[in-house]
Amino acid sequence: MRKRVLYGSADYEEIVRDNGYFVDKTAYIGKLETVKNPVFLRPRRFGKSLWCRILECYYSIRQKDDFERLFGHTWIGQNPTPLRNSFFVLHLDFSVVEPAGAIAEIEKSFNLVCNSKMKTMLGLSKAWLQGDFVIDIKESASVNLNKLLDYIKEHDLPRLYVIIDEYDNFANQLIVSHKDRLYRELTSDDGFLKTFFKTLKEGRKTGAIANVFITGVLPITIDDLASGFNIAKFITLDAEFENMLGFTQSEVDLLLDEIYQDYEMDTSTRREVDHIIRNHYDGYHFVNPAGKSLYNSTILMNFLSDFCRFRQIPERLTDMNLKTDISWVRRLTASDPQYTEEFVDQLTLHNSIRYDDTLLREKFDMSQFFDKSCFPISFFYLGMLTRQDSFYLRLPNLNMRQIFVEYFNVIHRIDVSTKYAEMMQGFVNQPDLPKLFADYWELYVSQLPEAVFQKGNENFYRTTFFELCSRYLSSWFTFHVERSYPQGRSDLEFVGKYHEKYAGVRIVIEFKYFSNAEFKKMKTAIKKFRLRKEDTLQIAGYVAGLKSEYPEAKISQFVIYCFGNQGFRVFEI
Repeated sequence: MRKRVLYGSADYEEIVRDNGYFVDKTAYIGKLETVKNPVFLRPRRFGKSLWCRILECYYSIRQKDDFERLFGHTWIGQNPTPLRNSFFVLHLDFSVVEPAGAIAEIEKSFNLVCNSKMKTMLGLSKAWLQGDFVIDIKESASVNLNKLLDYIKEHDLPRLYVIIDEYDNFANQLIVSHKDRLYRELTSDDGFLKTFFKTLKEGRKTGAIANVFITGVLPITIDDLASGFNIAKFITLDAEFENMLGFTQSEVDLLLDEIYQDYEMDTSTRREVDHIIRNHYDGYHFVNPAGKSLYNSTILMNFLSDFCRFRQIPERLTDMNLKTDISWVRRLTASDPQYTEEFVDQLTLHNSIRYDDTLLREKFDMSQFFDKSCFPISFFYLGMLTRQDSFYLRLPNLNMRQIFVEYFNVIHRIDVSTKYAEMMQGFVNQPDLPKLFADYWELYVSQLPEAVFQKGNENFYRTTFFELCSRYLSSWFTFHVERSYPQGRSDLEFVGKYHEKYAGVRIVIEFKYFSNAEFKKMKTAIKKFRLRKEDTLQIAGYVAGLKSEYPEAKISQFVIYCFGNQGFRVFEI
């Protein structure tokens, strides 16, 4: 039976039952067993919740008879550890804790969530219980958990394996909502959250808890709870676990092989699809910037869901759920609007920003989180930046570039919505790249403040031109920014979608930038500026690489010179 792309599903049992595509990461289960109380952080939409469900299914004693169905097709199913299906599993998801109202109301929601999960776990474990233990929903979660751990020890029952998913979610919502006082109350020494983690620590000490696996996005909450749970082992930046979540290129290749076979896709489209998804969803380096890059797995599955359903490239390649992350930019930089502008400008213009690797590797609390020196680190954990090398972070892919350019436009109050229809419609009717760029210069560049051009470069023009065109032309074209060839990286390419009217069309663009000061030294008029031979040779190298891959492509090539905000020239080769 043909498999299905179950986008957004975090239920492992559902994926197995409904024959969903699955990238097997279960070899990491055995590796995790060597770590006590692991804390593993990853950005949103990297498959953390699904991984928690996999661990629950693997360790739950009540699913012992279902092991072959759930794991027979996986690596761990062929290589099970002695601890498989050995524990009661308490799987908590803090994202459902409601962070509204005063601290007492948050505590009430927390207790309700945790007590309900403990009650459900006990109800499903009646075969191992004597029936004389109940969860008192009027008590705090810490009190009930402590009583449960005592009961397990007293009756020599299977130990408890605790999984906490989105451990920082409701705390993060307090931070992003400017409720700093509530956050401090939440993480205070006598607060309910620290008390709960102290209970977990005590359970590990007595042996009633076999292990505690914690996942989330940011490290600040666990650091603020350090005295309550100082037994945590951070494996987020451990090279052994770098690829535990997210997809490597080889895993994506195997997944696409299966999809193309199952859905009888035209294999001639495969190379184009490979390039599109690599540009938009790949590029994350959490530990080793020179190692394998990772795809954002959930966002890739969003693409594949539409791709399988409609048998063509989706019109929109950016997952709308990612755009909500930009609220963190506003929250983190709200205290210093000037730095907000500097931060976003730096990434939009240069796609790189300095960072302190020591800060990245050490835990930090909320007071540090809002310090400007930590901003790049904060955005690294949020998944907006990734390692370029040991000194710089960068935006990982086109998805994030688009999101940051959109925010750049908001900060600088640049209209990208109301006056471009005629320009873009004209290009769709009759592709004319020089006219398209002239319209971009007249309608978009003319709105930019003078200060931008003092920091401008060719990356700025290719990125903003790409983002504007992708807004309006994505029904017909996809885009490559800095695509690699043996001769180097091209600046920007328009690629006609294989199922649309410009199938086979390739427009390759090389940007060259001169600041106002550099142009002034040339002592020449823009109209008299001539195409440089070295630029012709450079773009010819890219086109040669492109022709070797796509010999049937209809390729046009352009060099665009931008002179600060003075003007431009477009040359077709």
